[in-house]
Amino acid sequence: MSNTIIKVQHLSKRFGTFQAVKDVSFEVNKGDVFGFLGPNGAGKSTTIRCLLSLIKADAGSLELFGKNLSSDRNEILRQTGSIIEKPDFYKYMSARKNLEVFARISGAEVDASDIQNMLEFVGLGDRGPHKVGGFSHGMKQRLGIAQTLLHNPELIILDEPTTGLDPQGIIEVRNLILKLKNEQHKTILLSSHQLSEIELIANRMVIINKGVSIVEGEVAELLNSTELMVSYEVENANDLVNYLTNAKPALHFQVISDRIVEIALNKNEVPALTEELIHARIRIHAIEPKRKLEDYFMKIIAS
Repeated sequence: MSNTIIKVQHLSKRFGTFQAVKDVSFEVNKGDVFGFLGPNGAGKSTTIRCLLSLIKADAGSLELFGKNLSSDRNEILRQTGSIIEKPDFYKYMSARKNLEVFARISGAEVDASDIQNMLEFVGLGDRGPHKVGGFSHGMKQRLGIAQTLLHNPELIILDEPTTGLDPQGIIEVRNLILKLKNEQHKTILLSSHQLSEIELIANRMVIINKGVSIVEGEVAELLNSTELMVSYEVENANDLVNYLTNAKPALHFQVISDRIVEIALNKNEVPALTEELIHARIRIHAIEPKRKLEDYFMKIIAS
């Protein structure tokens, strides 16, 4: 049996005069947490809707589990769970009752103990009797993942699952995705515009931009983790700029504000430079290493 769960080849989709997806190709293997990465408007959601047969592609081929989506749609969807945008629930019903209703709608054969196990798996074991209307956004996201598990799918597709969550909610959803992979051995397609999130939990990824797939491969190989843009928040940006100009002319930097300067550094250079700045009496309030998706795109496009 093939190890390939999803195979997309030269997908395209147009809405009127707008070309949402132009030429997207990628493969997701069994057991992957596969990052589907791109800025807002890159064509991620359109591609996912094509994969779920919510809209029809204009051209290209879509295969899931070795089957063609156009001819084996029902069989494919029985093995697939998904959250597209925010999960929608009956707010006046309890979490447990919502899952019971969705189980009946989907034809999933589950009993009360199965539903309780799903609630416990997503960290809502004690919230089953509570009305969903009182749930936070993060709790609803986790309940949505429980909903996707009702029919025990092999593949789970998540479209921007951490959008709008607070830091704690992001961590909870991230840990839950890793549990799905490590404990339930699910294959996961994770759409995101956050490079840092993909780097933390995905093993493989594809980057798309303007409806075209740019690069695909192992996350560790694609992201050279030694190269960073380090944001220094200081008392006075002019002091830092003057120091860098005179003492470190080879470094590339940009002034973001009157207190923040971003410097291109190898991660091994950060401690030494920070110590030098302290000795130069430059008052540092915060240091934040970061790698913006747009910066990474520019590096790929320029290469």
